[in-house]
Amino acid sequence: MASTAPLVVRASPLRSLQKELFGSRLDGLISIALLAALLAAGLGFFRWALFQAQWAVLSANSTLFAVGRYPIEQQWRLWLLTSLLALATGLSWGLLRAFPGSGAVRALWPRNDRWAAAILVLLALWRPLALNLTLAIQVRWWGIAGLMLLARWVAGRFGPAIPQACRRLIPLLWPLLYLVGMVLISGGLGLVQVPPSEWGGLLLTVLMATFAILLCFPLGVLLALGRRSELPLLRWGSVIYIEFIRGAPLITLLFLGQNILGFLLPGGLTPDRVWRAAWVLTFFAAAYVAEAVRSGLVAVPAGQMEAARSLGLPVPLALVHVVLPQAIRVALPATVGQFISLLQDTTLLSLIGLLDLLGTARTVMANPMFLGKNAEVYLVLAILFWTCCAALGLGSRALETRLNPHSPSAPQASPAHPP
Repeated sequence: MASTAPLVVRASPLRSLQKELFGSRLDGLISIALLAALLAAGLGFFRWALFQAQWAVLSANSTLFAVGRYPIEQQWRLWLLTSLLALATGLSWGLLRAFPGSGAVRALWPRNDRWAAAILVLLALWRPLALNLTLAIQVRWWGIAGLMLLARWVAGRFGPAIPQACRRLIPLLWPLLYLVGMVLISGGLGLVQVPPSEWGGLLLTVLMATFAILLCFPLGVLLALGRRSELPLLRWGSVIYIEFIRGAPLITLLFLGQNILGFLLPGGLTPDRVWRAAWVLTFFAAAYVAEAVRSGLVAVPAGQMEAARSLGLPVPLALVHVVLPQAIRVALPATVGQFISLLQDTTLLSLIGLLDLLGTARTVMANPMFLGKNAEVYLVLAILFWTCCAALGLGSRALETRLNPHSPSAPQASPAHPP
C-alpha cells in the first residue's frame, strides 16, 4: 500500500501574526508597547518630514550632491553613462529571469520583479517632482527608467533565443562598460579632459567604492594564497603586509598616502589626490578580503586538493577549478560585508579634503543660506548609503543562492552524452 504524505494545515497570515505577537499575556503586553513606540516615532517623523523639514536645501543643491563641481557643459556624458548603466542593468535583470536555473519556474514578471518595477516607476515619477527639477531633467529620468524596464522585458522575453556562444560574452559587458564609463567621466579619446579635482558628490563616492571593490578582491585572493604558500619569502611577505594594514587605522593610511607619495615619487609621477586615496582604499580592503578568503581556504578539506592532483591536474589548475570556487563560496558573506564597510569608509575622504558625498554635504551646510538644515541633509545621505548597502546585501544573498549546490535555483551541469 503506497504511503501518503501527511496533511499539513497552514494557518492564515493573520492567525500566524496573532500567534507570534500575542502568544501569551506577557508577549501581548510587550508587543503593544513596542507597536505604540513605533507608531509614535513614525507619526513624529512624518509630522516633521511633511510640515517642519525644509527640503529646499536639497532641491537647490541637487546637482552639487550628485556630481560635485563637474562642468555643466560636460554633464551630458554622465547622462549618457547613466543611460548605458540602465540598459545593462535591464539586460542583466531580464537574462537572470530568462534562465532562472534548474528547478526554478521561468516567469517573465515574477511577483518580486513587479514590485521592483513599481518602485522604480514611483521613484522616477516622484524624485524629479520632489526636487523641483526642470522639465528637461524630468523627461531624462523618465526615459532612463523606461529604458531599463524595456531592456528588462526584451531580455526576459527573447533571452532564450540568444545563441549560447553570445550569452557567454554578455558578462563581459560590465567590465567593458566600466572602462567606457571611466573614459566618459575623465575624458580622452576626443573628449575634453575633466580633472579629478572637479569630481564630487555621489559620483566620487560611487567611483572610489567601485574602483576599490573591483581591485581589492583579486589582490585579496592573491594575498590569501601567498599567506598559505610554502615559499617562506612569499608567505612572510603576505603576513607582514596583512598584519600591518590591519593594525593601522584607515584615516592614518589615507593621510600617509596623501603626503608620503608626494615625497617618494617625482612630481611628474605622483598621481592625483583622488587616485592616491583610491589606491589606499584598495590596499586597505585587500588585507581584510585576504583574511576572509583564507578562512574559506581553511574550510575546504585537504582531500579536495589531493583528489584534484590524483586526477592529473597541476596545482594552479586545481586551485582555480576545485579549491578556490569552494573557498570563495564560503568566504562570500564576509567578503561582501567588507565591501559594505568599504563603501561606508569612503566618508573618511572628506577628512583629507576630497568632496565626496559627505564632504559635499558639509560644504552645503556651511553655506549661510542653509544653516540649521543638518537633519534634512544627513537623512538623505543615510538613505542613499542604506540603499547602496542594501543592494550589495541583496546581490550577495542572490549570488549565494545561485552558487549553493543544494539550492534548486543553482545551475546544474548538463549530463554527459553516452559514448
